[in-house]
Amino acid sequence: MTRPARIAYLTGEYPAVSHTFILREVLALRAQGLDVLTCSVRRTGPEHHRGADEKRAAQTTFYVLQAAKRPATLLAALGWALGRPGALGRMIRLALATRPAGIKATIWQLFYLIEAMVLAHHLTRQGVTGLHNHFAMASSSVAMLASELSGIPYSFSLHGPADFWDTGRWRLGEKIARARFVACISHFCRSQAMLFSDPAHWSKLHIVHCGVDPDRYRPDPGHRPGREVLFIGRLAAAKGVPVLLEAFARAHAAFPDARLTLIGDGPARGDLQARATRLGLGDAVRFTGYLGQAEVAGHLAKTDLFALPSFAEGVPVVLMEAMASGVPVLTTRITGIPELVQDGVSGRLVAPGDVDGFAAALTDLLADPAATRMMGQAGQDKVRAEFDVTREAVRLAALFAA
Repeated sequence: MTRPARIAYLTGEYPAVSHTFILREVLALRAQGLDVLTCSVRRTGPEHHRGADEKRAAQTTFYVLQAAKRPATLLAALGWALGRPGALGRMIRLALATRPAGIKATIWQLFYLIEAMVLAHHLTRQGVTGLHNHFAMASSSVAMLASELSGIPYSFSLHGPADFWDTGRWRLGEKIARARFVACISHFCRSQAMLFSDPAHWSKLHIVHCGVDPDRYRPDPGHRPGREVLFIGRLAAAKGVPVLLEAFARAHAAFPDARLTLIGDGPARGDLQARATRLGLGDAVRFTGYLGQAEVAGHLAKTDLFALPSFAEGVPVVLMEAMASGVPVLTTRITGIPELVQDGVSGRLVAPGDVDGFAAALTDLLADPAATRMMGQAGQDKVRAEFDVTREAVRLAALFAA
């Protein structure tokens, strides 16, 4: 009997509530018969482990920094690396060649070297045949160096927009050149990868969407249409939540029964709560903090409109979750979002940062329940056809096998 391929997945933090799509992808790949070993540079806190899948992932994941802090583990990895002088020399030269300018950046590169050595030793002992990383920043640097030392080929998923903010620092072109393949989450993402890489490597760039399990998200048949608005995401600058609060204040003036729920947490939470108070929204706005996947699905089943006023995104999985739930979405016309949301068909798209436009669209949607129901159905059809995690896992498994 043929043993399934053993693929290691590496991320900076795992499992994380803001990256549940990675956990879903791992589970979907395992369902396809792949043996997936999860690794993470850092361990996440208990606030990220709200569901059974997250708790199990936290217990079975190999944490690189935690392992590197154990003297016996670090010395074993060093001894193993010294026994491969050619590969060790190539890894050190690669680390020096790809380090960003400056003393501080060089010190960080030395940390990546140590992390890569510990990871490579672990992967070799585990019989791993391929290493895959999500995002193109620090953990991808560790993956590239670990691949050079171990000889295990690596690949990565490219998301954006942060992946494209400092491509020189993170040596995106070099990482693409050395990767077996790059899974780009959208055509926009692939075009940016083409911009920063040699045309000789463009054939490595494949579209593999992040996906959702459509059967997990269903409208609540007992929900009566109303004016419940929902936001889910990290409460940080990139999400543009002040735009949503300003727009909702105007819509609330027209529809006093409208309610806004914000699920998530982050550094801006205190400021956003104070802003909601200054806008006089009172009990009309509720902040819940982080919730588990099942709790999120429950909120989506009972809302009337999903709003995401982001300034920077890839293709937000939370939009897919809302659309899979039959909920119309109001979001911004940026990066890969128009590949998911068709304006006027499955939701509304407005310019980022446009409070007037966002408020007008929000008010229009709250005023026309019949139109929003049609948009919700169109969105549900779109996600089932193009963003099903099982279908995307089949594509990814084929790339691992190629």
